[in-house]
Amino acid sequence: MKITFLGATRTVTGSNFLVEGAGKKFLVDCGMWQGKAEQEMENSQDFEFIPSEIDFMLLTHAHIDHSGRIPKLYNEGFRNKVYAHKATCDLCALMLPDSGHIQETEAEWKNKKRKRKGEDPIDPIYTAEDAARCLEIFEPVQYDQIIEITPEIHVRFNDAGHMLGSSIIEVWVKEGDKETKTVFTGDIGNNDIPLLSPPTMIEDTDFLVMESTYGSRLHMRNDEKAQIFLDVVSETLDNGGTVVIPSFAVGRTQEILYEINKLKDEHSDDEEFKRKFKTLMKVPVYVDSPLAISATEVFRENTELFDEETKEEIMRGDNPLEFPGLKFTRTADESKALNEDTTPSIIISASGMCEVGRIKHHLKHNLWNPKSTILFVGYQAPGTLGYSIVNGAKTVKIFGEEIAVNARIEYIEGYSGHADQELLMNTIYSYIKKPKHIFLVHGEPESQDILANKIETETNIGVTIPEFGETYELNDEIVMTHKIERKVNPTMKSEILQRLGKLKEELKDMELSVNEDLQDETLRDEDIFRINEKIKDLERQILNVIEG
Repeated sequence: MKITFLGATRTVTGSNFLVEGAGKKFLVDCGMWQGKAEQEMENSQDFEFIPSEIDFMLLTHAHIDHSGRIPKLYNEGFRNKVYAHKATCDLCALMLPDSGHIQETEAEWKNKKRKRKGEDPIDPIYTAEDAARCLEIFEPVQYDQIIEITPEIHVRFNDAGHMLGSSIIEVWVKEGDKETKTVFTGDIGNNDIPLLSPPTMIEDTDFLVMESTYGSRLHMRNDEKAQIFLDVVSETLDNGGTVVIPSFAVGRTQEILYEINKLKDEHSDDEEFKRKFKTLMKVPVYVDSPLAISATEVFRENTELFDEETKEEIMRGDNPLEFPGLKFTRTADESKALNEDTTPSIIISASGMCEVGRIKHHLKHNLWNPKSTILFVGYQAPGTLGYSIVNGAKTVKIFGEEIAVNARIEYIEGYSGHADQELLMNTIYSYIKKPKHIFLVHGEPESQDILANKIETETNIGVTIPEFGETYELNDEIVMTHKIERKVNPTMKSEILQRLGKLKEELKDMELSVNEDLQDETLRDEDIFRINEKIKDLERQILNVIEG
């Protein structure tokens, strides 16, 4: 049995693994690359395999970085089954056509620029119609059922607790007299994600392919983040400002709605808490994302997947996704009207990393305003607009316009849908029969290196952090048998030169900004230290590039 790692290698995006065993080729996930421009260019490249030769696919969950290239796979000849949990199928029916619409919009925008330059137009990676067509090959499954794909290959989907329908997948492959079991974790959720049950702990496996997004960090606990959320929101509303929450339309938005509803049951004897909660309940809370609205309906249709506490609330007639003041804005006109209204409010809008969608309009209208707060509640990948804002950018470009970042910027990490280092380690400890070897995927290099060292030190289990295109034979000895040498896209060369030019401009802007900061007599010592650390970090990154 062999695994070739074709995505989510030394990064948190583009999940895609090719497995070969028992005479079959199958995929685990086929996600889009998101974030950095050079990564997104990968989405239009050819697959490193022939799609029509793939016998089936296993999909861990519906997030686009795991599912987003399935329509492209379909367009290029794949017609066999995609096995996924029923709720994942329901969500993909919303999310993939939405992604197709985004591809069409982006291609249209790029083609306007290309036409002005006299360049040929480009096609979208796929269209909304393409995405709708590919849904015919989805095969819904339930948790905890062993499914026979062939007499030699069996799989079981288990609740990963990351989002509705997310799965940890057990795969048994029998070749001759030998059966090899591999577990693909997909994205592992926190133990305390609202609405969802905790991740399933698996008892045994030969090999483990595990995510590592927060392999170097610990999350704050639930009670802390709820209090911080209420404090940040109430302080902003008291100042007459608007709270803008960039949120992934599926998963995070529904959890935030649940949290807001849940706050009413906490600290009922605390007068200051009650005052803040009353402030919160007086203002409108807008969910400004058609996809999030539709996804909320899917959540309501799959309540059997909720945790026991939430099920009990539903039985009592308390819908955890509804409360007074909650409003849904479906149309573009309704969305625009939010930015023309000066009444303090809360706006929850996609995308969570601020790359596409209506959130960019809300940022444009609120980032400059010191009364407003931008409250981040999810992971921000390097290279994204959200990452720049969270990491202290003084200005950002939105729709070609330079916008000053004067708003209050807050980040509550505890809302992440990913397990932290402690839970990742507990996942490994939970195995009665420990894996022979672990492959770490879906993580930035620092997180992976720290987690790998901790695993090897504390468990004596060997760890590999695969690079893109590496193929490993799963035997008693883990051997890399092949590595794909990637061809450089000709357009990437001009992209590099353009980015170098832009980097020079950014460095000039940074020099002016830093000089201006250092002349500020009110600057605190910790601020100077922070600026120094950021420049040191930038210096290290430049040296790494120069040294190859």
